[in-house]
Amino acid sequence: MVESGMGHWRRTGALLAAAAGLLALSGAALATNQSQQRQQGRNVNQAAKHEARTSKVDCRAANQKSNSQCRQDKRDTKQEGRQQKRDVKY
Repeated sequence: MVESGMGHWRRTGALLAAAAGLLALSGAALATNQSQQRQQGRNVNQAAKHEARTSKVDCRAANQKSNSQCRQDKRDTKQEGRQQKRDVKY
């Protein structure tokens, strides 16, 4: 049976459209996953910042250490939070 040229192009077009649709869906799923990872990372980072602020205020209020030591503790806490964020994202 001989097919017309038009039938061949319709079938090819339909296959290309289906492939493009599947590719778009997989890209959307990947983007959603990445956005969730970014959001989780931001949440971890914000929690670490809050914890660092609270610990510095407590440190200064208790007057256990000098202000520079309290600052260093805050830096260390924030750095730990950044590392946790990296662990979540990658």
